[in-house]
Amino acid sequence: MTRDDAEELLLDAGGAEDGEFPLLEAAIACAIHEDPTRDPQSARDLGRVGVERLANRLERETPEEALAEAMAGDLRLAGDLFTHEDPGNADILSVCDRRKGLPVALGIYYLHAGRRCGLNVQGVDFPGHFLLRIETEEGPLALDPFSEGRVVLPSELTRRALHAGLTPNVADRLDRLMAPVTDRAVLIRLQNTIFARASAARDYPRAERAALRRALLDPTDHRPWLDVAAAREGQGALAGALEALARATALDGGAALAARAQRERVRLRLN
Repeated sequence: MTRDDAEELLLDAGGAEDGEFPLLEAAIACAIHEDPTRDPQSARDLGRVGVERLANRLERETPEEALAEAMAGDLRLAGDLFTHEDPGNADILSVCDRRKGLPVALGIYYLHAGRRCGLNVQGVDFPGHFLLRIETEEGPLALDPFSEGRVVLPSELTRRALHAGLTPNVADRLDRLMAPVTDRAVLIRLQNTIFARASAARDYPRAERAALRRALLDPTDHRPWLDVAAAREGQGALAGALEALARATALDGGAALAARAQRERVRLRLN
């Protein structure tokens, strides 16, 4: 798969309905878009084995136990405690090779296997730390893919929310803390993380690629194009930055003011 092939796949995924979003394949395409020299088959194989192990465990274990044991026990997927800033932690192919990564990257394998086995599992856009929500006979439970899929108790959710800066009246609202998000939003969160880290490191080409992937995954959102523009400006590609700002303005009139101001600043640098 080439980088152009990956972009085509991401563009198709961007046009898919939320219930039909191809999460694992889109995540693989993101990884290939970042580095097209790699073979994506290992990630597909790991996803297939995860489905097989989970299906087997569901015959004798509860859904939350089976999911955690299949992913963390059988597949050995866990959080990277020692090299948290390693770029590989946000790359689904590297996660497959290393069997460790960021919670949102690990969570993609959990979501893929859970869906294939008929479980109601969704991502939770928890502040500062991605979680999973699984529906059980006793009600919804929060799972932490970074901590081997363990259940996160309501009191711990509240503590984490307060630590992340949420106000007490919000931190006590479990319905809000465990609100599910779409698979598209899960993958976009991962690209946001890559963009933020690359921008902080002044790795503007990598930041541009991450922002472009977000634009392809959600073609109605103007904000990724603002980030594409910023990354291109960081590389000195001012004409490309202007093109990205024009796309942002065309997508959302609400972005027009910010995009126009940014565009004028870039245009002054060109003249």
